Amino acid sequence: MAGCVFCAITRNETPAFRVADEPEVLAFLDTRPVFKGHLLVIPRAHVETLADLPATEVSGYFGAVQRFARAVEAGLAAGGTFVAINNRVSQSVPHLHTHVIPRTRGDGLRGFFWPRHRYDSDAEAQSYADKIAAAL
Repeated sequence: MAGCVFCAITRNETPAFRVADEPEVLAFLDTRPVFKGHLLVIPRAHVETLADLPATEVSGYFGAVQRFARAVEAGLAAGGTFVAINNRVSQSVPHLHTHVIPRTRGDGLRGFFWPRHRYDSDAEAQSYADKIAAAL
């Protein structure tokens, strides 16, 4: 879809720190992570919300989200993950995306008012992407 930044990422027109590039889904680091290692998982095909995802693709999409959640925990030695989807309200990009956020006890995440932690450099961001990808 024209003007969709996530579609531009799938077409390699916009750079991203990719963790996985698969036929049906793409996973990459959020540029404004809640915590370092925060992934976005998107379907390659442009759909705006979860309700727009064809029923035949739901299990494959969430199977991928589940694999990425495991990889975030294993690759980053996280205590767990927070997995979330916004549909329209608070959806910063109108393309279905699932947040997979690494969690540790005492990390300060309370409710939905989250601090943001930027990467110190592109190299640091790439190292997080590499760690998660290695755990897949």
